[in-house]
Amino acid sequence: MTIEVGSQAPDFELKDNHGRTVRLSEFRGEKNVVLVFYPFAFTGVCTGELCALRDELPRFENEGTQLLAVSNDSMHTLRVFAEQEGLEYPLLSDFWPHGETSRAYGVFDEDKGCAVRGTFVIDKEGVVRWSVVNGLPDARDLNDYVKALEAL
Repeated sequence: MTIEVGSQAPDFELKDNHGRTVRLSEFRGEKNVVLVFYPFAFTGVCTGELCALRDELPRFENEGTQLLAVSNDSMHTLRVFAEQEGLEYPLLSDFWPHGETSRAYGVFDEDKGCAVRGTFVIDKEGVVRWSVVNGLPDARDLNDYVKALEAL
């Protein structure tokens, strides 16, 4: 079951593509968070979505907003992926325990062993204010994220 709008976002602690620990609660009181779950690095739709975020990064990573992208890939895979695609925002590894954070947000596909395309806009108080969940093959529209952030 996907986390509902108006709910407190589940806190998590994950390693980023450089091995640094990132906690959602670190941003509480400081920044809104755009939390983007995606299935796998190096796949067509995922690469397209993450590069689109890269190309519009000032809209999603600035003094009031932090972008965090989460997949079930290993930290090492994410490091190579980020370097290859020029992704300068945190790519977080939900590798082990496998899919624990994806499950907490209700976006883990048990049959495929990966997260589906779920996005959550979380306000500075840690409350989910907007979300969208798409199936594996369906890319998301970044303009929807922008509108959700503007509404905060």
